[in-house]
Amino acid sequence: MRGAVPGLGTPHSFGRRLPAIYGTDELAGRLLAAFDEVLAPVHSTLDNLAAYLDPRLAPVDFVDWLAGWVAAETAPGWTLRQRREAVASAVALHRVRGTARGLAEQVRTVFGVWPEITENGGTAWSSSTGGPLPGTAAPTLTVTVRVPEPELVPLARLRALVEANRPAHVPYTVRVLVSGAEETGGDHDGTL
Repeated sequence: MRGAVPGLGTPHSFGRRLPAIYGTDELAGRLLAAFDEVLAPVHSTLDNLAAYLDPRLAPVDFVDWLAGWVAAETAPGWTLRQRREAVASAVALHRVRGTARGLAEQVRTVFGVWPEITENGGTAWSSSTGGPLPGTAAPTLTVTVRVPEPELVPLARLRALVEANRPAHVPYTVRVLVSGAEETGGDHDGTL
C-alpha cells in the first residue's frame, strides 16, 4: 500500500547502530542510508497503524481498502466523506442487516434519504391465550422513498440495494415518489 516517500526520515537509522569503528566509514553510511530510505515507510506505517485503521483518519487509498475489508457498500463517484462514513458504519449495519431498521440505515447511507418501510411482521404479548396475532400471514415489504427529483434516487440502484439487504424469503415493492407530485401520479413504481 505505501510506497517510497521522498525525504521521509526514520527514527531507527542503521547508521547510528554501527560500531564506532565503522561510524565514520562513508561507504557503509551510504549503503545503510539506502536501507533506511526503503524501510522508513514501513516504520511510519507501523508507528501510525491505529490511524490507518480508523476510517476518519486513514489515507484516501487505505479507506477504499478498508471498505473491501469490512464489506462496506460504496459506489463509484462517492465523495471521500461518504466512503469514510460507509466504512465507519459498516459493522453496525451488518449487525442489523435483514431488519427494517438495517434496511432504512442502508438506504440513508447510500442515498442520503430516510425511507418509509412497511412490513407485515410484528410481535405482541398477551396474558390471555388465543388472542389475535399481529401483522398478516403473507410476508410483504414495501420501501418508499420521497424525493424532490427522481434522479436523486435511481430506481434500479434502490431495487438492487433492497434486494441485497432484505430478508431472502420476503417479496418486496420499491417506490420512488416525487414530493408534491403523488396526487398527480408522479410516482415511479418499482414493484416486483
